[in-house]
Amino acid sequence: MNGTRRKHSAAFKAQVAIEALKEKETLSELSKRFDVHPQMISKWKQEFLTRSAEIFKSKAPDEEAAKREKAFYEKIGRLEIEVDFCKRVSEDLGILKPSKKRFIPGKE
Repeated sequence: MNGTRRKHSAAFKAQVAIEALKEKETLSELSKRFDVHPQMISKWKQEFLTRSAEIFKSKAPDEEAAKREKAFYEKIGRLEIEVDFCKRVSEDLGILKPSKKRFIPGKE
């Protein structure tokens, strides 16, 4: 191993930790295969085990984004209804000139 420090991606660390959890190969074999010190593999494996519960604590970002998007669309719908109501009332009061002829039930 060389003397320079290498930075490994989170995906790589997870892959190595999962392989270590499978226990199909010894730490020494995994070390040679992934070119990482066995002590580092043990550390990543332990961190993977301790932090794995975090995955299930919070909802996935996609679920949260979908909830926010739904709330935004609901708000847009409410605001459109309010704007239409305000336009209709202001036209009826003569504050705003009617932009288009609109159909009013009972009046022809």
